[in-house]
Amino acid sequence: MHGYYNKMMELDLAQQSFTVKEIPDTFLRTVFGGKGLAIHLLLENNPAGVDALSPENNLIFTTGPLSGTGVWGSCRYGVFTKSPQTGYYSESYSGGTVAERMADTGYDAFILHGRAETPVWIEICDEKAIFHPADDLRGLETYTTEDRIKAWVNENRPEAKKCGVIAIGPSGENQVKFAVIENDYWRSAGRTGVGAVMGSKNIKGIAFWGTKKKQVANPEALKHFNKEMVRLSKTDKGAHAYKTMGTPMLVDIMNDAQGFPTRYWQKGQAEHRDRINAPALHRQCDVKPKACLYCFMACGRLSTIKEGRHKGLQLEGPEYETIYAFGGLCEVTDIEEIIYLNDICDRLGLDTMTAGNLAALTIEASLQGKVDESIDYGDVDGIAVLLEKIAYRRGIGAVLSEGIRYAAEYMNMTEQAVHVKGLEPAGYDPRVLKGMGLAYGTSDRGACHLRATFYKPELSGMIDRNQIAGKAEMFVEWEDRLTIFDCMILCRFFRDMYQWDQLLEMIRCVTGTEMDTSGLRTAAKKIKDNVRRFNIREGMTFEDDKLPKHFHSHVLPESGQNISEADMDIMLQEYYRHRGWSEKGEPPFL
Repeated sequence: MHGYYNKMMELDLAQQSFTVKEIPDTFLRTVFGGKGLAIHLLLENNPAGVDALSPENNLIFTTGPLSGTGVWGSCRYGVFTKSPQTGYYSESYSGGTVAERMADTGYDAFILHGRAETPVWIEICDEKAIFHPADDLRGLETYTTEDRIKAWVNENRPEAKKCGVIAIGPSGENQVKFAVIENDYWRSAGRTGVGAVMGSKNIKGIAFWGTKKKQVANPEALKHFNKEMVRLSKTDKGAHAYKTMGTPMLVDIMNDAQGFPTRYWQKGQAEHRDRINAPALHRQCDVKPKACLYCFMACGRLSTIKEGRHKGLQLEGPEYETIYAFGGLCEVTDIEEIIYLNDICDRLGLDTMTAGNLAALTIEASLQGKVDESIDYGDVDGIAVLLEKIAYRRGIGAVLSEGIRYAAEYMNMTEQAVHVKGLEPAGYDPRVLKGMGLAYGTSDRGACHLRATFYKPELSGMIDRNQIAGKAEMFVEWEDRLTIFDCMILCRFFRDMYQWDQLLEMIRCVTGTEMDTSGLRTAAKKIKDNVRRFNIREGMTFEDDKLPKHFHSHVLPESGQNISEADMDIMLQEYYRHRGWSEKGEPPFL
């Protein structure tokens, strides 16, 4: 089938062997790839109730049918497993250049099971997988690990014109439950602890290279489509905003909306916003727009600090979510210091969002006398030490490394801890953006903002942000469309340019499949149902879809707003109905 290789590689880590399996066209027409393919493989191969850090938990990497085709926004790969952080379904995506190198190998998916007896890194290339000892890489930070593996491939594989490497840092090796997988230095498969699962399997890194090239159904039509997208982007306000300011522009947007999470979810505005927003970043740093492969958005900020104690420090970022986590929740008052903390997390392989949330919770616990730690809001060096403790499981870091549910119970902070299913929310307070409350509650992987990106229609006025009844209908439509994004695997920032018609055109050009919007939504529904079945199998109930009590009981001081339990119940029941699920959120079990 055009757009696919119709092959997946299964790697047995204990035996250091691999097998190749065919993926039939009939199956790919219903799941597409990416998320759709991965959830099928998890349901089929993962034992119910498996320990997420055991050898039996499978770790799956996928590309989508658009990977390797040059479609704008398509250079992304997905990682899927059972999350050690939440205990439920895990998905995480990363951009950069690696997805293209994955596509070059000639496979649509890679499923890793078992555990290597000693540390290894894996070379996956045309038709084979080669296991290399990684004892000399053990303990190295992510940047150095990536450099070492790339250097080996460049020296020993002259036929490998280009190579992509994914790697874990000390956090992944030590199985910190929110460890990430890094690539291209600063690109992260960043949430739900996929790096911990990789570490539990004794895999330090994976290199991808190959010489395969996908065939598309209609190359000329695809070329025309891509040219048209470039033309439209020149007058697209969203594309212009991302290219000029990047995601840090949201600092001002969310402060103006009075929903910028500050002082561990106690406030909706930061008094120091002008020191951590996009203008501050561009003022304090030399900033260059940086794009993933095949992207004209160039949302990345390649930032080099101009002055001060971190002068010369360079990083792609920080992204809005990192700024909110450290600059908002922890009240770090300078963008340079946020970059410094971001760099520590990237090197160690920590999710900045969870790390920032846990640091802020620890600060609050310290101020309340619930832990024997001396740390306060804005204490950059104290937070930096805390991050090191987490990565190496030292002192209080050993507690925090287990994730927010365990840490909150240990610190007697359960009633104050803000999370859904063990995953902390993003930088959009649901007391102001009510649809984000529904998003956090129902997301497949915990309190995630990306599965529907519903902050966009609420902030832009497409729907009243305070509306409760009737909101779920629009939400489900957005979620369905972005589920197809995750099957393709496409960047979220193309959501405004790639509506249903554009998705259908891409599918026609690449795969040759003729579909309509109804067919795409039916496919999205089946994939959502499968993920829900997986989570229910792992013990999730509709009670897990509810928000933390903090959002109901604590009013934001700036706006006087909260989100009531009754409001949330109305949205949840409407959501379940639109999904065709029972009142307890159960899909049909076929």
